[in-house]
Amino acid sequence: MMARPMKCRKVCHFPATLEFSPIRDESDKANDQMKEPVILAVDEYETIRLIDKEGLDQKACAEFMQIARTSVQRIYDSARRKLAESIVEGRPLRIEGGNFWLCNGQSETCGKRSCFKRTYSRQYDKPKGESIMRIAVTYENEEVFQHFGHTEQFKIYDVEDGKIVASEVVGTEGSGHGALADVLSALKVDVLICGGIGGGAKMALAAAGIKIYGGVSGKADDAAKAFAEGKLNFNPDVQCDSHEHHAEGQACGIHGCGNGHCGH
Repeated sequence: MMARPMKCRKVCHFPATLEFSPIRDESDKANDQMKEPVILAVDEYETIRLIDKEGLDQKACAEFMQIARTSVQRIYDSARRKLAESIVEGRPLRIEGGNFWLCNGQSETCGKRSCFKRTYSRQYDKPKGESIMRIAVTYENEEVFQHFGHTEQFKIYDVEDGKIVASEVVGTEGSGHGALADVLSALKVDVLICGGIGGGAKMALAAAGIKIYGGVSGKADDAAKAFAEGKLNFNPDVQCDSHEHHAEGQACGIHGCGNGHCGH
């Protein structure tokens, strides 16, 4: 008998911080290398956020995540156990993976009236056909902005049959790494073109199903045109530089893209 497939869990937004490490004396730091991190899945993180921070009961949490209450109880129990292991044993805690899909703010899936993604989804509702590919480029003064986590604008391009058919500049309202991925998801973006980008942001974008073309510089319009024509030069291994790393307080390049998210 085949096992019943696991249902994906709706997650409101990707975690802003992906790793937590205990502070130790110099004499104990060598022992840290021997301690495996505790891995908290993104859907487990979401039950902690909804129940312990937002104050939802398990029934409301289940409705929000669009899964059974028994599933929420199991996920929540696992999450609490992992938090206890991290605290009691002094092990690093890392958030990654899981079976989830990110809410894009559309009214039929978003349960929060004040959700900024819902606002973006309404404000920039740009229906697109199956033949349209939507590209976002980090944008400043007509150039490809080089620090994804600090970008204040994206330029959005719609591409069809290898040609740009529409474009528009969209503000981010000061959103950070994880929220920027949410913005792009609400805008129904398929591809991001950028300069530097950190490991945490890559995970958030992968969870949203957005492909990344990093290490790009020059005019934003030229980059979008080159991509549309299949001629874009990019660096698939690009990482954020020290400036972006210190500004966000997250380690760069240590997180691989999660492979447990669902294709919503």
